[in-house]
Amino acid sequence: MRGRDHHFVTNVSSLLVCGLLAGVAVAAAAFPAVAMSGLAAKAGGEAFASLPSQLKQATAPQMTRVFASDDKTPITVFYDEFRSDVPLKDISVNMQNAIVAAEDHQFYKHNGVDLKGSVRALVNNKQGGDKQGASTLTMQLVKMSLAYSATSPQEVIDATEDTTTRKVTEMKYAMQLEKELTKQQILQRYLNTAPFGNGAYGVYAASQVYFSKHPRNLTIAEAALLASMVKAPSGFDPTTTGGYPKALQRRNWVIGNMRDLGFVTPADAAAATAVKLGHTAKRTGNGCADLKVNHWGFFCDYFYRWWLGRPEFGPTPYDRERRLKSGGYRIRTTLDIKAQAAARENIAEKAGINDRDALLLAAVQPGTGRVRALAANRRYKLDDAHNKMSSDPRKAAKKIRGTYPNTTNPLLSGGGDINGYQAGSVFKAFTMVAALENGYPLAYPINTTYRYVSGYRDGAAPAECHGFYCPTNASKSEKGPYNMWTGFGSSVNTYFVPLEESVGADKVVDVAQRFGVQFRSPREKELATKNAKDWGSFTLGVSASTPLEMANAYATLAADGKYCAPTPVEQIVTMKNEKLDVGKPNCRKATRPDVARAAVDAARCPVGDSAQLGSCGGHRTAGGARGAVGHPIFGKTGTTDNDKTASLIIGTTSMVVAGYLVNPDYQDHPYRMSHDTVNPAVWNTMHDIMKGKPKDQFKKPSGDKIAEGEQRSIPDVTCLSVAEATSKLKGAGFIVGAGTETASDCPKGRAAGTAPAGRTIKGGFVSIQISQGKDDPQDKAKGKDAKKPGGR
Repeated sequence: MRGRDHHFVTNVSSLLVCGLLAGVAVAAAAFPAVAMSGLAAKAGGEAFASLPSQLKQATAPQMTRVFASDDKTPITVFYDEFRSDVPLKDISVNMQNAIVAAEDHQFYKHNGVDLKGSVRALVNNKQGGDKQGASTLTMQLVKMSLAYSATSPQEVIDATEDTTTRKVTEMKYAMQLEKELTKQQILQRYLNTAPFGNGAYGVYAASQVYFSKHPRNLTIAEAALLASMVKAPSGFDPTTTGGYPKALQRRNWVIGNMRDLGFVTPADAAAATAVKLGHTAKRTGNGCADLKVNHWGFFCDYFYRWWLGRPEFGPTPYDRERRLKSGGYRIRTTLDIKAQAAARENIAEKAGINDRDALLLAAVQPGTGRVRALAANRRYKLDDAHNKMSSDPRKAAKKIRGTYPNTTNPLLSGGGDINGYQAGSVFKAFTMVAALENGYPLAYPINTTYRYVSGYRDGAAPAECHGFYCPTNASKSEKGPYNMWTGFGSSVNTYFVPLEESVGADKVVDVAQRFGVQFRSPREKELATKNAKDWGSFTLGVSASTPLEMANAYATLAADGKYCAPTPVEQIVTMKNEKLDVGKPNCRKATRPDVARAAVDAARCPVGDSAQLGSCGGHRTAGGARGAVGHPIFGKTGTTDNDKTASLIIGTTSMVVAGYLVNPDYQDHPYRMSHDTVNPAVWNTMHDIMKGKPKDQFKKPSGDKIAEGEQRSIPDVTCLSVAEATSKLKGAGFIVGAGTETASDCPKGRAAGTAPAGRTIKGGFVSIQISQGKDDPQDKAKGKDAKKPGGR
């Protein structure tokens, strides 16, 4: 050793002894003398006493735990460092003793600094011996705290680099910390902060990773292993080939220390040493891609995207993600485990994960917006290397794989690459609401034809007649008078397009927006904002939507017109047990209660239920739903041109389920989707959700005007000529059309009556029934004889 170095170490040793024996005042006078030798804690030769003694309090990153709506079933955790603080009373005494035996035998005796150990380490290190730390548990806690409270990369380096400057700073902080905290508080903080390898930070995480248990239940052998790893987590990792023997040796060394310090008996130490050391560690999944139950992944992803979109958690998505992964929140989500399981099981009955088409189900609670289930016949998984090639030939030619069986795309909630899917006639509900809001009653009649030539110049629509939008019905038999009950029940296109034309397409688009429909693509945003008055095809569901959007839109009807923004969260609690006012129902009035109730009444027709205010007349498109669910229901089916998608929405007073059958990879495909797949999945899911719950009836709107409108008597036109009857009816303010032929006492070709007869809505449609003349019984008999073999 050079003389200068020897002189340096001697001075340091003496000054440390003097400083710690005589107090900070003596140290303050002595340390400037050696500041030039590099031992000063701060540049410029500041005195030891002038070093800051108040340690900035910074909580180490904590994992956020996410639970289902029962507040018991864990869904996932989010973390940058897998850690969750626990009080000392919930940490095994074995663990408390083991960490002292491994790291700081004098812990309960010193005042934050082990004087002899520090001097010995300084001398040894300066003489070129093996590096010795001599840091007490308190000093180690200081070091970790400085690193976690750092606000810049340089501060992190300053807090962790192996220099005498850093060591002296730790001593000062450690002595002050010992004055402010009890030994138990220091030990608790240390055990909750220390790294244990394999992604585990703090004793709670370590107990989970290595032993799948709570730290209160750690045995002597288990505690000794964890304590032995703190010094060098990667070097003493029992899961690696090179680390296993070192971990075993050090564990047994810690057990021996525990025995020598009187923490355990010799017999207990011997028994603990004999315990076989395991080779495995169970890393806890992080986020949504590695869940205990895979089909929770789409809901988890929806929650994650919701969180990143909330400004309450930070100014940027990056800040919000950091807060989620380090804030230590306990989050109770809206996920109903039973509803989710029912949705997934009923999907599995109709579609497999390797199917080309995606069967998507979303469930929402009316009046709260709480999302209860999001399920699909897909695995929520990042790895798509084994997915089949896209069913879209253009994508397949470019070797682009499809989204099955694995995907993390938000198929049900939208976002990213998912703008949604055309769902067809479920959008007719928005036209009905707009009409009811503007004074059109449920009984409003329209004399429909198979093809309707509208006044819309809707160039975006495929059904064009010389530049005008002219939709047709699903069947040529669908024509004649319909009202909202029967028109919605049979999903008559040529009823709803003229109804939209009368009300105004812009008003229909406005209703959809109020009910939560988003227009994600640039083209649809432009149509909705600049050309809504000309969007004649909108009522037939040509705009993209998601199952979640439409479930929530129909939930708005079930909630008396109260729209609640969809939310995946019921409660968020901070580490300080404070409840955040984020994620609670965020509701507003979207339409009047009487309008919503009237729309629900008409919407009972498509799903086989009975209207309370009028008659469905046997018109239904999913007639099996009411019997399958067993509760009062409302809803609507939907298809697009050439059945490229199929959808069904069913609602009760307490739940709405929307189901889509789509091809997310190739929406403009050439084949047809079947309601035989989507319908049973939706109504059986609703049956399972509602099983055992009250069969609540829907509320009726107040008064009859919204159902029947302003009624007028229909003039009697019996036996008048068609021209006279037409003139008389038009004079009374009705829209007149030709009806069917019928037998009557009137002369043939004359008016036999009207349909409807008696009374109807003011300005409504009235058809003239044409007389066939009297039936002649002899003519009927002759007709029968003529059909007999040989009868002439």
